[in-house]
Parts: sequence; structure tokens; C-alpha cells
Amino acid sequence: MLKQFCGYISIIGKPNVGKSTILNSILDKKVSITSRKSQTTRNNILGIKTENNKQMIFIDTPGMHIKSKRTMNKILNKSAQGIIEDSDIILFVIQRLSIDNEDEQILKKLQQTGQKTICVINKIDQVDNKNKFLPFIEKISSMHPFDEIILVSAKTKDGLNELVSIIKNNLPQNNHIYDNNFKIESDQDSFMFSELIREKIIRKLGDELPHDTFVEIDLIEDKEDIVEIHATIYVSRKSQKQIVIGSGGEVLKQIGKQSRLEIEKHLNKKVFLKTWVKVKKNWNTDSGFIQSLGVGGNYESK
Repeated sequence: MLKQFCGYISIIGKPNVGKSTILNSILDKKVSITSRKSQTTRNNILGIKTENNKQMIFIDTPGMHIKSKRTMNKILNKSAQGIIEDSDIILFVIQRLSIDNEDEQILKKLQQTGQKTICVINKIDQVDNKNKFLPFIEKISSMHPFDEIILVSAKTKDGLNELVSIIKNNLPQNNHIYDNNFKIESDQDSFMFSELIREKIIRKLGDELPHDTFVEIDLIEDKEDIVEIHATIYVSRKSQKQIVIGSGGEVLKQIGKQSRLEIEKHLNKKVFLKTWVKVKKNWNTDSGFIQSLGVGGNYESK
């Protein structure tokens, strides 16, 4: 019988270095929302990729804000640290030719673990002179005994096949945890839909709206020729509610349309999406309420 290899791979790095995009590109499926604002990945999402006798279970972590004092960020950082300690392989993601104090602080946390660590230098498509990478790689090598250092572009997918090969070669010998019939449960669909809607909010409103929004799915009804979804968008202040709705409801209409198209692509079926906007004051400083939203929980996809 062919030996099986299986392991948990965490993707660690400061916000916005491209962790979610790397995961989405490897899995060829959107399982974690990606936008230009930091901390857009709120849950520890499991993405499973099985190739023959090798099974990789990817964990996409929140971006780590080492010195942040906000309640939300504290919970996310604690979640990310726990994932590091439970992983078989760690992908430490940095970008271009840059490593700053925040990267170094995360690297110090990695040095306390004994796991295999691969340094992934992302966004190489944004560097014209590739000769600059050699001295940068030498610098990185002197900072930590990485098992591998690889250059990738999650945007163009350059280097991602090689990255997957490196991961497979470093997997521990274990029986596969998930079989080929593993399917997404409806509550996990609910999480994905809420995250897709929240991504559209963040992308549409940019810096107008801080990360004081969350989306709750109130209804998913799968009818014969259409899926009906009801979603409530919560904000923490009345002024934010008006920003999300927009003049004449135009902003909310655009968010709804973009979200609907994305969900239809996921379901391969027509979707009727109805959205509301409500105010829930100070939700983002209430640790109990934040954790009740599933922050730090798991989402599994195949």
C-alpha cells in the first residue's frame, strides 16, 4: 500500500503581503476574502488540496498586528499564534524586497517554534530588476534558518507550482485526514457568503469605512431554479449605515450586485440576494460578541 503524507500548513505574515491570494491561487478557489485593507481575513480557513498520496491542509491566518491594542486585533493575533504552534509547515510570507520591523517581530515568534519554515517572497512581479533578489535572499537567510526560500507571484501564479512541490516534499508521513468525498456544509457556505459580501463592502468603500462591519446570513433557501439568500450588514454607528447604503441606496445596490455575481459563480446557480443594514453599537470592542461571530474558528473547503 502506498504510504500517505498529510500535514497542516499555516500561512503567516503581516497584513496585506498576499497570504490569502497565495492560498486562493494554490487552491484555484476563493476561500478567504482579499482586499487592500489589513485584517480582512478573520477566520482560520482550512483549504484542502489532495494530490495522489499527498494531502495538504492549508490554514490562512489573520494578518498579525504585533503592537495592536484593539480588541478585534488582539483576538486575531492570539488565533494566529495558536495556529503557528499547531502547524507541521509554516509559510512565512513577505513581499518584494522589503522586510521591516513588523516582519522581524513575527520572525522572532517563529524562532520559538521547531516547525519547518519556508520563506515565501511574494509580489515578485512588482520588481523589475530580478538581480536585486540575490542579496535580499542572502539577508533573509542570515536572519533565520529557513528550510526553503522561494520567489512567487500570487497574482501571476509564477512560482506557485514549485511552492506546492516544496510543501509536498516536506509533509510528514500521516494518513489523510479528509477523504475525497468531503463536502462543504451549509453553515460553512453561510460563512463564505458573509465573507464575500464583506469583501465587496471593503473594496467598494475603501478608507471611508473602517473595519467596523460584519455580515450575518439570515436565510439560505435552495429552491428549484434559484437560491434565495438574506443577509444583514451590521455597522457600529448610524453615520456608517448611511455610508453603506449610499445616496438613494446606490452603494448598497452595487455591493449587492457584486456579491450576488460572486456567489452565483460559487454555486453555479442563479441567486436572489436581499440585504439590510443595521446598527449595533461598539460590537468591535466586545470580545464575547466578537468570538460569537466565529472569529478564530475554522472553515473547511475542498
